[in-house]
Order: sequence, then structure tokens, then C-alpha cells
Amino acid sequence: MATHSSSSPILCASFNQDYSCFVIGTRDGFRIFDTNTGRLCYERVLGAFIIVEMLFSSSLLAIVGAGEQPSLSPRRLCLFNTTTGAALRELNFLTSILAIRMNRKRLIVILQDKAYVYDLNSLTILDTIDTVPNIKGLCAFSPCLDACYLALPASTTKGSALLYNVMDHHLHCEIEAHRAPLAAMVLSSNGMYIATASEQGTMVRVYVVSDATKSFSFRRGSYPSTIYSLSFGPSKQLPDILAASSSSGSVHLFTLGFAAHQSRSRRPSGFLGSIMPGAVTEALDPADHHVLHNAVPAGVKSYAIIRKVENVTDTSTSEVLACRAIMSIITYNGYFQEYNISIDAQNELSWTLGREFNLLNVKALSS
Repeated sequence: MATHSSSSPILCASFNQDYSCFVIGTRDGFRIFDTNTGRLCYERVLGAFIIVEMLFSSSLLAIVGAGEQPSLSPRRLCLFNTTTGAALRELNFLTSILAIRMNRKRLIVILQDKAYVYDLNSLTILDTIDTVPNIKGLCAFSPCLDACYLALPASTTKGSALLYNVMDHHLHCEIEAHRAPLAAMVLSSNGMYIATASEQGTMVRVYVVSDATKSFSFRRGSYPSTIYSLSFGPSKQLPDILAASSSSGSVHLFTLGFAAHQSRSRRPSGFLGSIMPGAVTEALDPADHHVLHNAVPAGVKSYAIIRKVENVTDTSTSEVLACRAIMSIITYNGYFQEYNISIDAQNELSWTLGREFNLLNVKALSS
């Protein structure tokens, strides 16, 4: 993922694990918002932050300073309690922290050439993973405890990813996804799927984590653009939609579960036939790829997630008639956008901007 511009008012942005809240870090401090209402829930003016990660809807934050103030070193991780307004613990490292990930039992710290796995409750270090130079701090993490995987780049010259099981402390597999180095990757919340994009930016691929097999390939276009973010829609099995934001200002939507429902009749019978494309090594039909053109200004870094998905079915036949979704986008020039998306039975996309507001102008409600 591209680093922030020096002119960007937002230095970092992240959603919590169930997308109910999101956090932004600025040069003044950090702010927590309720995703459903847009309400500013918490604000702390402490200085510049480059990493702010929230643990579900709890009061625990993992924060890392940008180094613009002496007390906020980029080599120091602070676990911060928003209820008391105090630091719980601090961890110091020899080099800058590039990424943090958490679930209810694990804390992941990504440095340029190492990844550390901690027990979140005791902060006991459980594993140290040596990595290839990873100057962007690229990683993917599934918060699910049953399939708790960490994905890291395996090469600086090609698009390979290593997947570690951080609950059982072992290397699970290596996936050779692209010829060019990785630019973005994301694991589904249930840990079953991983999506990857390379620096070339023309292909997005999805793999089944359990056996490292390719499920879907999508061609975004013939011209390259930087992929800023990848995000799976929420699902207990096959995610319904995959979203990709890019430097062109467009957001690409790839229908996964919905496409499988629509094509079920021409695919193999049985469970796998009901959720997988017939030819898993080929790109899906172009009809399964939709583009929201000019969703955000071109060149502005953005973070798009699909936070709600529902299938509209015919009650008499159980046939899927449409897929409806809500997509939320944080732009690093300081805005939150929410789009209402509908994909009908003919795979035609319609979308409307539901709301938009400036993240830096929102005022906290008086208690």
C-alpha cells in the first residue's frame, strides 16, 4: 500500500475487525468514529500518529507515533485505554514499526525485516518471523481464532505470499500469486480466503487458504494503477464481494458468492460446485467485475470496505434475485463516503452515494 503524502491530513486509517468503528490518525492526534452513524466517539489530541488500530469495540487501541514529537517515536508501540485515557503498556523496537494487527488473543508487530507475534493478554513474545525487506509493512491478518493466519510477502521480486498460523506457530503455505511484487493483500475475516494484487495492478486473484488453490482471477484492466486496498465483504463461507480501491480514483467490485449463486446451474454438483466457479484457474466472466468510476479523486489514497451484504431471494424458489451491499470509503484527503450498491439478476450494477462528510470537521457530541 502506498505511503501517505506529506500533504495528506490523514496519516493512517483503519476499521476495527467487525467494521462497526473506524479510527483515523492525524498530525494532531486520533479520532474514533461509529461507522453506522458517523458519530465521533472519541478524540485524543496528543500529536502525530502513523498507526492506530482498534480491538473490536473495546477500549483498547494500539498506537504508534509519527516521530514528529520526541515522545511519539515510530519505534514505540503503546497499548492505550480510551476509557482511562492512559497507556497500559509500551513496547520498544530497534527500528520503526510499519504495521500492527490484533485479535482477542494475538498482537502482531511488523517491522521492515521481522514480524513479532505476541500473546495479547500477557504481551509474551510467542514467535519471531524473519521476512524479506518489507518497507511498506505489507501484511494481511484474519482475526478469526479458528483460522488465524498472518500473510507476509515472500519475495521482493515476485508476488509470493507466506501464510503463517499464528495460533499454532507454524508456516502454513506459500502462494505464488503474481509475477510482479505484491502491492496489496487481504484475508477474509474467517481466514478461508486471501486476495492479492501486484504492483502491476491489472490482476486481482483469490486463493483458498486451506490448500493454497486459486479460486478466482479478475482482470481489472489493461492499464496499470496502484491498488490502495483490498477488502472482502462479510460472510461465514465464501465472501460475496471483493472491493479494490486504486490510484485511478475508481473502486472495483468483484462479485464472488453472488456470481456463484447465479451460475450454480451450469457448475458441478455438490458443495464445491455450489460455491466455486467451474474453471478455477481462469478469470471469471467480465460481468462479475463492476467499476465505480471516479468514486474518489484520482491519486488520493483511499481505503474501501464492504461492511454489509444481503442477498434478495425469491421466497417461492429461493432464487437469488439481487445482491445489495453498503460500501464505506475513507479518503486520505479527509472524507468518509458511503455507497449503497445493488447488483441485480442480470448482473447489472447500480449505486448511489448515501452520505459523505469531512472527518476533520465532525465535532464530538457533548456528554
